[in-house]
Amino acid sequence: MNPNIEQELHDLMVQVSAGAQAPYKDLLKRIAILVRAYLRRKLARVEEVEDLVQEVLLAVHLKRHTYDLSPPVTAWLHAIARYKLIDHWRRQGRRQTVDEDEAFLENVEGPSSVQAYEVQRDVSFMLTQLPQKQREIVQMIKLEGLSVSEVALKMNMSESAVKVTTHRAIKSMAKYLGEKP
Repeated sequence: MNPNIEQELHDLMVQVSAGAQAPYKDLLKRIAILVRAYLRRKLARVEEVEDLVQEVLLAVHLKRHTYDLSPPVTAWLHAIARYKLIDHWRRQGRRQTVDEDEAFLENVEGPSSVQAYEVQRDVSFMLTQLPQKQREIVQMIKLEGLSVSEVALKMNMSESAVKVTTHRAIKSMAKYLGEKP
């Protein structure tokens, strides 16, 4: 795989996100090639591969406005392809597990890019479930690395109130995950 593919896809995605029509066809062609290669390793029948490639391209078309340009395009794409594959297997009634097939990205961003994207997506979603004040405090402390005292000054709160709010937010996030904090 071309080691510059991630940068090329990113550049095309930036252009498409800005509303450019010309690079969109090229983006879809490149995505189809990558997805087809991934699905060929997972499925035996060519018809299944081509059907799923079309499903992934449709999903990319419908969800391209949600892509925020910071995670690798290939990680975002891999997640879509993987979920479409799982859906396909479920429709067939197969009980097959999908391994974390990170060989798809090894030549691009390294073995952890899919996991990093999925974690970032999950954390972003969980943050949206929190009340605004908790979300802001967690973001400042846990994601931006500000100290409790810095956040207290910014939020016009006591340090203990910031600590309590952070604890409650983390507890809510853990509850969402079904874990004990």
